Amino acid sequence: MKHYPHHLDLKPALAARGHVRLPGSKSISNRTLLLAALARGTSEIKSLLASDDTHVMLMALQKLGVRWHQHGDSQDYAVEGAGGAFPVHSADLFMGNAGTAIRPLTAALAVMGGDYTVHGVSRMHERPIGDLVDALNEVGARIDYTGNPGYPPLHIQRGRVGPERMQVRGNVSSQFLTALLMASPLIARDKALTIEVIGELISKPYVEITLNLMERFGVAVHRGGWTSFTVPAGQHYRSPGDIHVEGDASSASYFLAAGAIAGGPVRVEGVGRSSIQGDVRFVDALEQMGATITMGDNWIEASANGVLKAIDADFNHIPDAAMTIAVTALYADGASTLRNIASWRVKETDRLTAMATELRKLGAMVEEGADYLRVTPPIALNPAAIDTYDDHRMAMCFSLASLKGVARNGTSVRINDPKCVAKTFPEYFEALAGILQGG
Repeated sequence: MKHYPHHLDLKPALAARGHVRLPGSKSISNRTLLLAALARGTSEIKSLLASDDTHVMLMALQKLGVRWHQHGDSQDYAVEGAGGAFPVHSADLFMGNAGTAIRPLTAALAVMGGDYTVHGVSRMHERPIGDLVDALNEVGARIDYTGNPGYPPLHIQRGRVGPERMQVRGNVSSQFLTALLMASPLIARDKALTIEVIGELISKPYVEITLNLMERFGVAVHRGGWTSFTVPAGQHYRSPGDIHVEGDASSASYFLAAGAIAGGPVRVEGVGRSSIQGDVRFVDALEQMGATITMGDNWIEASANGVLKAIDADFNHIPDAAMTIAVTALYADGASTLRNIASWRVKETDRLTAMATELRKLGAMVEEGADYLRVTPPIALNPAAIDTYDDHRMAMCFSLASLKGVARNGTSVRINDPKCVAKTFPEYFEALAGILQGG
């Protein structure tokens, strides 16, 4: 794994073209690990993401008695399923800053029962989990906060969870619904369980990933639109045998945006038309901005088609990839508005404020609302040292500011704390350097 210095200076690049093989999807990787651990039988997981977030999930499962091994130096893993009950009933689990790990695992542990403490880095203790805890405690779980109410760290003890109906709010994070869905077969042993969503459900494509993977592990969920999900009784997770992790569609966004900004073509491999990830719809936004997009079943290619157009769009469905659009907007022909992105505020950092702050350093005029961002590009980008807030997506997004806009006045962009990309894409800057040309 790359060891980065305290900062990284990116030289100006005039063009971007080439191919990038994507690392595995974080969302698919951590869901697949937990489902494999809960299943009956051994699952062979191919192309698992190598990152901080998957590492904390693997370590947590190991502490819970789940046996797994890595095949040599590959990213292929064999996970021996525990059949719906972890062998270890008392453990202290460190979950880093991985929302895709702590939330589903909390639900599973609360349903199984035992004596567990769950905690993470300081930022994780600022990320809400109250809606999930409330939903579980209301039906007999015993989860206590050991710090600030509504946030990790948590103490999970043996309760008695066996309802026919549960409710969870959907407007803060879709991961709360995902967590309950993934734990649902452990609850619906003798009678069906219906999970009702209160209010608007955000980030729906991530719930689609959950449902798709549950089905691949043998559990069917009957949907009532986006407001209720019924899990028939008596289902069990079963290993699908081999399961391949798609390339990460959120990570694809940076390279595709580079192609749209700086000529292209840039092709990403590992994700395409057949993807189960909603973030592939990022290319719709690039097309609205005037980029040329072509797709195959397992690849996407982007290239520039003149000056990019400003965009005004709702990004509730792809909040992570929308960050890439905010930086791409620096190269548009007018002011762009990203709407319905309030969930940015409860991510790895408060991404709305962080994005506004760093965009202004580059010379953009930025209006930050409660749930929107309006970006007016400068005539030419300023040189800037970009703070990343220990947030991988901040580092990756702002690397795009080293493209043709900055090159016009010969300055560079400094990325502070570049090692934060290890959360999902440790080799990101090497992959980016592979497609950048000139300067």
